[in-house]
Amino acid sequence: MKKLALCVALALAAGGAYAKDWSTIRFGTDASYAPFESKGTDGKLVGFDIDLGNEICRRLNAKCVWVEQDFDGMIPGLKAKKFDGALSALTITPQREQQIAFSAKLFNTPTRLVAKTGSPLQPTIASLQGKTVGVEQGSIQETYAKQNWAPKGINVIPYQNQDQVYLDLQSGRLDAALQDEVQANLGFLKTPRGAGFAFAGAEIPTGAAAIGLRKEDADLKAKIDKTIADMIKDGTYKKIESKYFDFDVYGG
Repeated sequence: MKKLALCVALALAAGGAYAKDWSTIRFGTDASYAPFESKGTDGKLVGFDIDLGNEICRRLNAKCVWVEQDFDGMIPGLKAKKFDGALSALTITPQREQQIAFSAKLFNTPTRLVAKTGSPLQPTIASLQGKTVGVEQGSIQETYAKQNWAPKGINVIPYQNQDQVYLDLQSGRLDAALQDEVQANLGFLKTPRGAGFAFAGAEIPTGAAAIGLRKEDADLKAKIDKTIADMIKDGTYKKIESKYFDFDVYGG
């Protein structure tokens, strides 16, 4: 009987069927995307996503461990079990849903083009032909630009993180940058390094952001989804949101 029990235990372990211990939850994040995630002057991670993740862990009586990861490695890192959830302004897309699961929605993520103040550039093929646009590797903006713009004569340059995009935009090596509207506004345009730059043209609707999760971790998804719903219902989400935004980032 003991031998049979051991065989069953080993089989369950091999198949990942053990009940998982979520007393520690590891979140992967790219700390170059203020106000969602960045590093404070003391080197600690700060931002809207960080506060949401810490509150989720607190309510689940779990220890939060943050793992820094370049954005283009977020989904591979999640699948390789470097962390348990990708909490880094990760937009839900059909392509990503083929690889991973997503939690309930955290906030909306419209996309905007940024260029020099007064620039006539618009987020259109006609306006951007022959121009160079920077995007963050692995982002929905990279996917959008490569699918819709690159084949039409627009030079799309991917960067390892968003800070590198802005550095080359400031230096003049880029004509424009394409990224999340909220991030661009609060993390660049309203900071000293964004002086002389502005949004160019209208927003591009690109969906909602959520926590990326492994498909096999349905139990963790259920716990996180309930916690997000509770935070919205009891006003905690609004309280955290008000620290970073003076508008409704969640949307309808």
